[in-house]
Amino acid sequence: MQIKIINKSSHALPNYETIASAGMDLRANLSKSITLRPLERTIVKTGLFIELPIGVEAQVRPRSGLAAKKGITVLNAPGTIDADYRGEIGVILVNLSHDNFVIESGERIAQLVIAKHERAEWVAVETLSETDRGSGGFGSTGVK
Repeated sequence: MQIKIINKSSHALPNYETIASAGMDLRANLSKSITLRPLERTIVKTGLFIELPIGVEAQVRPRSGLAAKKGITVLNAPGTIDADYRGEIGVILVNLSHDNFVIESGERIAQLVIAKHERAEWVAVETLSETDRGSGGFGSTGVK
C-alpha cells in the first residue's frame, strides 16, 4: 500500500526495522529537548504529515522498550489518525516513572501501525444472541 507523506523533520522517513515488523518507529522532531517530569504529559511533534486512503487508519502505539525500561508510554494508546486528518502527527507521551525523562530530537518515541478498518452499520434489535459468557463483565472468564 502506498501512502503519501510530507516530511518536514530533519530525520529519515519511518521504516520497518525487520521484514516482520508491524510498526514503524516515529521520531521526535524538536528544536530543543523536552524534559518530561514524573506524571507529566506532552504532545511531541514528528514533522510528518500523511494522507491515508479511506478505509485505512494509522495507529500510534507505545514502544515496548521505552515503556518497560523508562516508564514512558503513549497516553491515548493506540492513538488513531483518521484518513481525513492532514495535520502534523503528534504523539501524546506520559511519564509514568519516578524520574525525569529527557526527549531529544530524533529519539524514537512511538510506533506507527497502518491498518485497514471496517465501518459499522447499526442494526437496532430487541434481543441479542445467547453466549456462555452472557453479560459477564471484567474478569468474568477467570484468570487461569
